[in-house]
Amino acid sequence: MKTQTTHYKTVEVDGLNIFYREAGDKNRPTVVLLHGYPTSSHMFRNLIEDLSGDYHVLAPDYPGFGRSDQPSMKDFDYTFDNLTNIVEGFLRNLKVKKYSLYVMDYGAPVGFRLASGRPKSIEALIVQNGNAYEEGLTDFWLPLKKYWNDPSPENRKPLEEFNSLDSIKWQYTHGVQDISNISPDNWYIDLQHLNREENNEIQLALTYDYRTNVSLYPEWQEYFREHQPPTLIVWGKNDAIFPAAGAHLYKRDLKNLEFHLLDTGHFALEEKGDEIAGHIINFLNKNNIK
Repeated sequence: MKTQTTHYKTVEVDGLNIFYREAGDKNRPTVVLLHGYPTSSHMFRNLIEDLSGDYHVLAPDYPGFGRSDQPSMKDFDYTFDNLTNIVEGFLRNLKVKKYSLYVMDYGAPVGFRLASGRPKSIEALIVQNGNAYEEGLTDFWLPLKKYWNDPSPENRKPLEEFNSLDSIKWQYTHGVQDISNISPDNWYIDLQHLNREENNEIQLALTYDYRTNVSLYPEWQEYFREHQPPTLIVWGKNDAIFPAAGAHLYKRDLKNLEFHLLDTGHFALEEKGDEIAGHIINFLNKNNIK
């Protein structure tokens, strides 16, 4: 169907203004898109258009990301539990009761908390470079694990580089087929938000809290086994953060699984967006979500 206009809105959730992008007919099945670090719903700008003719599409920004409010750390505890609470409140306020869930990077721990907590709300999962297995945390994660075990200033210092321009650009360009396919607007838009006062501290707080996700992996895996949500894997196989080994691990627990490794990097939508959109539409149609 014809692409629908994307609307840019905010909704109040627990006293915070949460920015989101919305497109498509509300009477059609809803697809919720959950972004990763260090980006925002901006990463879904093209996918929203691609899906909007067939689906109602929602993509919120978490607190401290994108154009959502960034409450001070003394007023808001930046944890994955709390990001999940905000997204859950966002869906409740918009009266979204059933939806398919696209998770990427940080979107995976947020989304899998939602899904395991309210499994009857989930019509399907779409997983793009988002981890749920400890074996999926390979060499890239060694300095993070060191910090989780000992959050000293010495172990914290190397992680501050994650918020630098070079590091953000690397996330977008490492493993891609052609760097000229990737707009520099991506890392400069992300950097603009990361440069806000206190945002560096916010990101480091979430980096430390990421350890709580690992402890929940067995719970999420049990959710997969017990509820068997239809799941589509569309994964940039050249990702150094979440390598392809992590994608294969979902095969252990999910039976209705469609699996695609794509020859690109971490932010796979930047180079393989059309292909991913096609896989999503075909997959949802095949599972009678239309």
